[in-house]
Parts: sequence; C-alpha cells; structure tokens
Amino acid sequence: MDHSARAATKDAPRRRRRRSCTPPRPSSTLLARALQLSLPSPRTWGGRRAGAGRKLTPGRRPGVPHRTRPLHIAAHPVHVTLRSGSVHCLRADRVFPAVRRALAAASHRRFRILHFTVQDDHLHLIVEADDPGALGRGVRGLAVRVARAVNRALGRRGAVWGDRYHARALTSPRAVRNALVYVLMNRRKHCEGERGLDPCSSALWFNGWREPVAMVRAPAPVGRARTWLAAIGWRRHGLLGIEERPRGDRHR
Repeated sequence: MDHSARAATKDAPRRRRRRSCTPPRPSSTLLARALQLSLPSPRTWGGRRAGAGRKLTPGRRPGVPHRTRPLHIAAHPVHVTLRSGSVHCLRADRVFPAVRRALAAASHRRFRILHFTVQDDHLHLIVEADDPGALGRGVRGLAVRVARAVNRALGRRGAVWGDRYHARALTSPRAVRNALVYVLMNRRKHCEGERGLDPCSSALWFNGWREPVAMVRAPAPVGRARTWLAAIGWRRHGLLGIEERPRGDRHR
C-alpha cells in the first residue's frame, strides 16, 4: 500500500466521527411550532374594532361605562343617579313611602344623604361621604335597601336596578347650586306644566328657598350637610327660587 492509500485510510474514521457530531437539522414543522409558542395568541374579541362590544338595545339609554371611578374627596358632595330596570312605578302611592323610609335609613355617620328626588324609574341624590370606601359602601347599601323595599311593596322578586350607579363630584359652589336645582326640581324636567314642590323629593325639608315655604313637621328623611360647599358655599350664588327649572330644560 502506497503512501497516499495509507493517508486515506487514516482520514476515513476521522471524517466519520466529524459527521456523527453534527446535530440533526430540525424540520420545518418543529420550527413552525416553536415560533407559534413564542408569539402571543391573536385577539379575536373586544378591543377597538368597529362594532365590537355589547350592542345597545333600541330605545334604551346607554349604560354607565365600566371605568375606574375618580378618587372621592370628602370635601366634595356627590350627585348620584340610580336607574331601575323593569320597575317604573317608584312614585306610586304604595311604593314611594317604602322608598322614602329606605332612604332615611341609609344615612349614617360616614355617609349622608342630603337631598333626593324619586322619579318613576330613577333616583337622583346629593350625598356626602367621609372617604372613597364610605361612598361606595353607602351607595351600594342604599341601593340594596331601596330594592328590598320596592320588591316588598310590589310583592315581587328580582333585580330592581338596571345599571351601576352614576356619580359626579360637585367641586364648586356653582356646581352644588345647579345640582340642587336639578334634584329638587327634577319633576319639571319630566312633566310639562309641573308647579310647586315635588312631594316625592326632599324639597319639603329644604331650608334654602328664596320664598317662604311651610316646613313639614315630620322627621326629615335626609341628613344635615357637613361640607362647606353643601352647607354654605352654594348660597353665594343665591337661594333657590320655587319656580326655577333644571339647567338644560327648554323652559329655563
């Protein structure tokens, strides 16, 4: 065997070992699977797509958006609105007395209902709360009380409120005065030609009228204001007139 043959014989095993150390090349299927696992799954629901989300029932008022509520400040009164779902007789003779008793029982040391109006299918209230927790617990508590009172008066079961409550902070004397007119005179917003004080509201116990008003002797179903805005500040813009109308009403 010549020199070149011996060299080829020596190199052959070395080449075989070099080939055996090379890792096998992954298949295209494995690569595709690894890429799929590393990428987030595509979204097929929600988001900002056109037409996404729950559809609005024709003729129904849009609900309160499910967003984080602003942090409540104890010095600011709050205008709260609660709307019923299938109950549309909150002012009825057999229902309203129970609603008024429930509202009177809902106030406590850290949460106070200052003013209210009861319409056929919703409530407007002006409340005070000592902290954000007291506001949330207070509104939810009064909603439960009123719902139980309504169901008991009507002999029914089931949900009363059709949506979560809406809350708007009143941060200035002008805002408080506008809210007082809106709440205490709210019946005029819904009924053409309505005059006088609404018996299904706390207007009969309100002491900020410009004209003389005979106060009722029954215990007040509302609490006394403790914040400066609700007790004193709003009066800088004048006492309320009995014939005023809520802002935005065409008869203003």
